[in-house]
Amino acid sequence: MKNLIARNAVNVQGHIAEVCEEYGRKVDEITIVVITKGFPSLAIRNAVAAGFHDVGENRVQDAEPKIIELGRIATYHMVGHLQSNKAKKAVQLFDVIQSVDSLNLAKEINKYALEVNRKTECFVQVNSSGEVKKFGVAPDECINLIQEIQSLSNIKLTGLMTIGPLTKDEKVIRAAFTKCRELFKTGAAHLGSEFKHLSMGMSDDFQLAIAEGSTMIRLGTAIFGPRPAQK
Repeated sequence: MKNLIARNAVNVQGHIAEVCEEYGRKVDEITIVVITKGFPSLAIRNAVAAGFHDVGENRVQDAEPKIIELGRIATYHMVGHLQSNKAKKAVQLFDVIQSVDSLNLAKEINKYALEVNRKTECFVQVNSSGEVKKFGVAPDECINLIQEIQSLSNIKLTGLMTIGPLTKDEKVIRAAFTKCRELFKTGAAHLGSEFKHLSMGMSDDFQLAIAEGSTMIRLGTAIFGPRPAQK
């Protein structure tokens, strides 16, 4: 797997460079978060060895044994839906929680961050596609949620996250990303320079996301290959 990750990393970086050149972006504006859902801790070690410093997991219970085994060899991102009853564990495990989609969840994160005397970095997740089965705050409620979270002492709100629509229609995908980018600009006007991350784009659509202003892409299969079948 180590060689596969190294080859795929070169491939992905090439695609990123091409898109950045086409749309007037800089390669160093783009952070890659490797998504290790379904992969063992060895995959994380190999990814770090290949030069990746940010690791994303979808579920607290899957991430916990890996992070305990590996220690703080990377910046760990919670990118999946987070239930309020797992907020305490998420605060303990993750450096960044990308999937804050309600004030109630934010308050739980803040409570446990206060207990351990730290500020937890968070993104607001936006359902920019409006798909019923997707998590995330509705676009027209996003700025209000940002303003409410601002008052929480132990959350550092640094960006937005969205998941592109499940379609092959590039116009629809780009429209959702554009909507999130506009919300990001408004959020930055409220919060200033610390509001700097726009996390959108995964293995199937990261090139479109970069074209629309993404600063952080979340890649699983593009780096590790197909996810192992669930047992």
